[in-house]
Formats: sequence, C-alpha cells, structure tokens
Amino acid sequence: MNPLKTLDARALLREMFDAAIAAAQPARCVPPSLPEPPKGRLVVIGAGKASAAMARAVEDHWPGPLAGLVVTRYGYGVPCQRIEIVEAAHPVPDAAGLAAARRIRDRVQGLASDDLVLGLISGGGSSLLALPLDGLSLEDKQQVNRALLKSGASISEMNCVRRHLSAIKGGRLAAACHPARVVTLLISDVPGDNPIDIASGPTVPDPTTCADALAILDRYGIAAPAAARALLDSGAGETVKPGDPRLAGIETHLIATPQLALEAAAAVARAAGIPPVILGDSLEGQAREVGTVMAGIARQVALRGQPFPPPCVLLSGGETTVTVRGSGRGGRNVEFLLALGVALDGHPGIHAIAGDTDGVDGMEDIAGAYLAPDSLERAWNQGLNPKDRLANNDGHGFFEALGDSVVTGPTLTNVNDFRAILVTAEAARPGR
Repeated sequence: MNPLKTLDARALLREMFDAAIAAAQPARCVPPSLPEPPKGRLVVIGAGKASAAMARAVEDHWPGPLAGLVVTRYGYGVPCQRIEIVEAAHPVPDAAGLAAARRIRDRVQGLASDDLVLGLISGGGSSLLALPLDGLSLEDKQQVNRALLKSGASISEMNCVRRHLSAIKGGRLAAACHPARVVTLLISDVPGDNPIDIASGPTVPDPTTCADALAILDRYGIAAPAAARALLDSGAGETVKPGDPRLAGIETHLIATPQLALEAAAAVARAAGIPPVILGDSLEGQAREVGTVMAGIARQVALRGQPFPPPCVLLSGGETTVTVRGSGRGGRNVEFLLALGVALDGHPGIHAIAGDTDGVDGMEDIAGAYLAPDSLERAWNQGLNPKDRLANNDGHGFFEALGDSVVTGPTLTNVNDFRAILVTAEAARPGR
C-alpha cells in the first residue's frame, strides 16, 4: 500500500522543509541557552542571517538591563527595543557591513572582568562582519569574496581565507572583549558544526594559518589583490590561536544545527507514514556531482529496495559548492536538484525538494525548488533543455520557468541546505 495515495508529495516535501526551518528558529532555541546575568553590564553583539531574530529572543527573555548591536542581512531585520539592528549585504560585503563591524568592535573595548559579552552568531556573518585588516580596502575584500564564491572552494576553505584578511574574525572579536566574559550562542550553517567556520569564528581561536590561506588561493587559481597576497605572505594576517590568554574564559554553545533540522523533518515524514532515512548532515562536494550520486541511490531504492525499501524519504544536509562557468541564475540547491533531475530522467514516483534554510539560494531571494517525475517532460514541452541549463548554471531560471521555485521569504535563521528525495511505492512497481 502506498501511504502517499491520499497525500500530495509536493505538500509533504514542503512540510518537511518548513519543519526543518522551524526547528532552528531563535525564539525556540535561544531562551534555554541564555547565561546567568553578570555582576556588571551585559553587552549583546552579533552577526548573521539569524542574529536579529536571536537578539529579539534575548530581549524577550532577559531579566535585566542590556544593550548591544547586531548586523544582519538586508531584509532580515527584526524590531528590537534595546539592541540596535543594522542591515548589510550578503554574500558580498558592503560599506554598511564594514561600518557595523567597526562599531561592534568599538562597543566591546574597555569592558571589565565583571561584564558579560553575549555573542549571537549565525551563518552569513562572514560577509556581514566586513572589517579588513590594515592595508586592505573593502574593495579588496569584495574582490576576494566574489572569486571565492565562484571558485568551487568549500565553506571551510573560503572562511580560512576570510579569517586571515579580517580585523575581527578568527578570534579577534573575543580578544577585543578581554577581560570581559564572552559567551557565544551559535546557529550552525556549516558541515561538521565547527565554530571556527560559523561566520569565520569571530569569538573562537583559530588553528589555521596564513600559509593555509595562501595554499587555498593557489589551489583554486584565485588572483587575490596584491595587498591581500602581501599580507598573507608576510604573516601579518595571523589570527588568534588556541591557548591565547585573552580567550581563556570564553564559552561557546551550539544551539541549532543541521542535524536537529533534519530530525524535525524526519518526524514529519514519520507522521505521514513514510520512513525517513537521514544520510548525513554534512554532505559536501560539487552540487551537480552530489545530485548525480543521490539519483543513483534513489534509483537503487526504487528498483532494488536497497539499501532501504520504498516508500521512504532520503534526507540530507550540508553545503555543496558550485564552480561557476556559465552565465545563468544559479545556486547550489537548484544546481543539485537540476543535476538530480537530469540523472533520474523522469523516473516515476521520485520527487524531491532542495533549498537553503535561510531562504536564499545563491544570489536569489528564492530558497530552492521542487522536482517531480514530470519536470523534465514539462521543460522539454516549453523548449527548455535541462542539460544546457545545467551547463549554464541556470537552475533558478529552469525551475522558475516550470513554476517550481520554492520561495519562503526571510526565514530569520540558517542551518544550511536541506534536501529531501521522496521515493514512493509507485517508483518500485515492476515493469518500469
């Protein structure tokens, strides 16, 4: 019996995506993690796509006086009474982010040991906290950022370079808070949930080096501005290392992660009578290659009942990469989904959704898209060549033309990518 006989596959996939986003909402995960009030002042600082919503959650549940400043993406601001909210650009930094980063650093200087700095850090903070080291300009940072985004480098590699060109990342913000106590609440958007990679680790020590950053630039053939290259060559960009006494008292707490989001989606599937399988919360690699591999797994499920019998839903998270060679409108989630569709070639009974939990895939205010068994057929009927669109990195253009884009608006959180492949009992019928 097919549990989906009376249930719309598209609706179920969207319900799972929405549950993943809801699991990481700051109003849910911030209050249980708040520290005890300090003897001195509380200063709230933060950066990321979820930081404004996190600030609002702090205001709503903090028992005493507080003040602070956080920076978030344009459109992601949330009204607060005591914490100032600044909006800036993402994924390429702008002057608003630079000014906000400088003000945040200034706010935490001159504090005492009885004071508490509460850091609210989430994905997106790398570009929002844009404060170049002396000798670098904002334009230098923008040039490096654009090149990294197109290079195919992993998020860990990109953030290694960013840390070593920054005056605030790689533990430097926490060092500026000394001797105040620093407690950081993190919403993770990175594979493995390593704090140093979330917003490039402004409040945690960094074990990587300038030499590591240089090796990444060379590996991907990135022609960095001369000033940036010289800074890395000289070692002047070294970050704050483990064991630095200024960071001796820091506390870092992961309050929302991709795994928790996948578990929330799994609960939705289970309630609908569909067994969920979580394949991993930290899958990486080229988006189109991951899509092709996932298509192979889905086919094996459908045709062989291995390694899981249908019906089932295959869930995964993490952050893939895209090496941009075309001129289309793309993002890693729609690139994954289009590659998945091309590899499945209209296989019956297999549906999928892929989206970024922050509501923005690539440079578009579109979270991702749906894939149905008839998606390729509908595309051909409109004169769209799926393989050509994939070659041109035009996933958004492809799915938008089909009316299959997923648009959430600002979600006010970010636990990275969400992917669900629904293999129904229909996919396993003999004679296919």
